[in-house]
Amino acid sequence: MSATNPPPAGEAAAAARIAESAAPAARSGDDVQGMRYLESRTRRLVTLYLPLGAFLFVLLFPFYWMAITTFKPNAELISREGNPFLVLDPTLAHLRKLLFDTAYPEWLWNTMLVAVTSTFLSIACSVLAAYAIERLRFRGSRYVGMSIFLAYLVPPSILFIPLAAVIQKLGLFDTRLALICTYPTFLIPFCTWLLMGYFRSIPFELEECALVDGASRWQILSRIILPLAVPGLISAGIFAFTLSWNEFIYALTFISSSEVKTVPVGVITELVEGDVYHWGSLMAGALMGSLPVAILYSFFVEYYVSGLTGAVKE
Repeated sequence: MSATNPPPAGEAAAAARIAESAAPAARSGDDVQGMRYLESRTRRLVTLYLPLGAFLFVLLFPFYWMAITTFKPNAELISREGNPFLVLDPTLAHLRKLLFDTAYPEWLWNTMLVAVTSTFLSIACSVLAAYAIERLRFRGSRYVGMSIFLAYLVPPSILFIPLAAVIQKLGLFDTRLALICTYPTFLIPFCTWLLMGYFRSIPFELEECALVDGASRWQILSRIILPLAVPGLISAGIFAFTLSWNEFIYALTFISSSEVKTVPVGVITELVEGDVYHWGSLMAGALMGSLPVAILYSFFVEYYVSGLTGAVKE
């Protein structure tokens, strides 16, 4: 037999199987080799710990600065001597001024009430709008969805002027209801777009099976779609709550009474007297006002990330 003759078919098939079985092993070996890159202490320090340390420093330093300013006496705040990053003689005077000499507890309650109510109202409207656009398949649904999202791009600095006239005619000026009614104007568009993307990732065959079994659209939405879309709902809820909590322009325009103000407006308007800035109380109010949002993110960060990725992967 000549040396150039091809091997038998059985031997070729066996060789192909051996090559296929060896390929995953080679890939796993490459992965192991790639992970060994971080075994060196110097490489871990340069490629992992230093970037993470720089990121954490930039992220947490504002909170640290607010905390030390809260407990610094006025003498240390205006002094150029000593270490500005340490507190030598801590005091609670700024917290006492914030909690007892201002209406900060009422501001905190107003902010929480407005943010929670606006969030639930916006999520309810966004769920219905997103489901109708994505699942009912009517003509022009895509254009309707795009129009809703484009409404989010309109800056509030333009909308607050006509909204102020509407609020004044409805007799809602200087009330919490004015904020509850106006905040969904910028919350619903983005939440609708976010939930549209998440509903698109849910298989349509589940609804077809439910329709064959005689389920109504409301039963499909409440018993099938919403339980599967919990990460998306949490993501949209966190987004809406954060925007409502930090909103400034509408709260400054529609609210004038001190007892109805929210935290962002109350801290700025009540703790700045002319050219006198009560820095200790200002930082205390900012620190306490940022804690609820930070706590909310810490509990639901995994759902928030999965909701965003579920919305954009399509």
